[in-house]
Amino acid sequence: MTDERFAFVVVSNRLPVDHVIAEDGSASWKQSPGGLVTALEPVMRLADGAWVGWAGQPDVDLPAFTHDGIRIVPLALSDAEIENYYEGFSNDTIWPLYHDVIVPATYHRDWWDSYVEVNQRFADATAAIADDGATVWVQDYQLQLVPRMLRLARPDLTIGFFNHIPFPAYGLYSQLPWRTQIIEGLLGADVIGFQRVSDAGNFSRAVRRLLGHTTKSPYIDVPPDGDLPARRVVARAFPISIDVEAFEELARSPAVQARATQIRQELGNPKTVMLGVDRLDYTKGIGHRLKAFSELLEDGRLRVEDVTLVQVASPSRERVETYKHLRDDIELTVGRINGDFGTIGHQAVNYLHHGFPREEMAALYLAADVMLVTALRDGMNLVAKEYVAARYDEDGVLVLSEFAGAADELKTALRINPHDIDGLKDAIMQAVDMPRAERRKRMRSLRKRVRENDVQHWSRGFLRTLSEANDGVDRFGVDLDPLGDLEWTVERPPAS
Repeated sequence: MTDERFAFVVVSNRLPVDHVIAEDGSASWKQSPGGLVTALEPVMRLADGAWVGWAGQPDVDLPAFTHDGIRIVPLALSDAEIENYYEGFSNDTIWPLYHDVIVPATYHRDWWDSYVEVNQRFADATAAIADDGATVWVQDYQLQLVPRMLRLARPDLTIGFFNHIPFPAYGLYSQLPWRTQIIEGLLGADVIGFQRVSDAGNFSRAVRRLLGHTTKSPYIDVPPDGDLPARRVVARAFPISIDVEAFEELARSPAVQARATQIRQELGNPKTVMLGVDRLDYTKGIGHRLKAFSELLEDGRLRVEDVTLVQVASPSRERVETYKHLRDDIELTVGRINGDFGTIGHQAVNYLHHGFPREEMAALYLAADVMLVTALRDGMNLVAKEYVAARYDEDGVLVLSEFAGAADELKTALRINPHDIDGLKDAIMQAVDMPRAERRKRMRSLRKRVRENDVQHWSRGFLRTLSEANDGVDRFGVDLDPLGDLEWTVERPPAS
């Protein structure tokens, strides 16, 4: 572990870089895709920042290093820890529980023990490199115990936590055998961020039910804890977003526009191209989407000669048994649809089980007339926002599940309940038949909203609230002045 000290530390399960081995055996690092790195990169550069996380491979113990101006502090995880802490408790206990138990959550005590041990190691590694009075921002559901562990070890720190996935209603959350420990872990933070107002409300209700603390949105009064004094914690919504400007710039590039045209040609130039882009996960409603599309073909409301569905399903957690079964189910369904409705020259569903670079994704968004986001439960769903950002031509229709966090912001999308197959079918037909003037009106409104609330807006809003929790001291070296959006205004909490 490095002897260096940092004023700002980000802690996440994965590092913001991926370890890449070339064909000649040489190793290098490349920046991971995703909005989190983009949002925090300016702060990391200007505020003497470091990033603590796992390097993504088992039993790889690496020294700290600098990549593209960001100090990287890798934490090694054994294969057993990956199996129990990550694949087990994080992704087979917390993930399904927090996503409304779409599939049953599994509760194993040895998984929980590993979760506690790994969270403690993340906390210890962070405490060792955080400067006096530093600010630490912990990310996501894999590390929910870290805030309290840090608070106990380093009460001088200002600690934030952001939950990137939903937080469930108490009736579901109460199933967790370690429900109280998780709540206490999160309450170690000064500011706890959620994607939706309802998520923050669910958390506050769990606090009242389990601990009896006084809550008055967005504040939670935490009583003294041993040597720790009473504190007032902020728990509220900070909906995450994307780097809108960069994504639109990518979509406007001649190479991406040419590729979008080529994609439509390769698909046989159908009248309507529909697109689904998801990790292969049971929360995404891919099966519901395929069922609705299949029935529209069967009913004759859509013709395979006129419409094709491109389904990108990037690999996800392929060692977890539930995901293996899901892949089998989806691929069987795709095969059945193509067998029933495809012709020699027209394939009903173009199914792609691999990831794509950002340039190809931007081209797909431009090529798609209708974007289908049918999540059964989703913290945010940044794909919906990427589609809107890419459509600089103010065309295209977004069909968006009301159970995705993005639905709170993107109100002029065609909102659907993915469980209502008939309603989903009607929305798809409305999207296919929508006049251009209405498409443009809706897309203009969506683009305005996404532009106003981009990923920099998200990070500044959270960090400003964290500064206020720390008596207004700006430790980030960036402009955290209010952005003029009342939705983000947070009053300074009264003394506890």
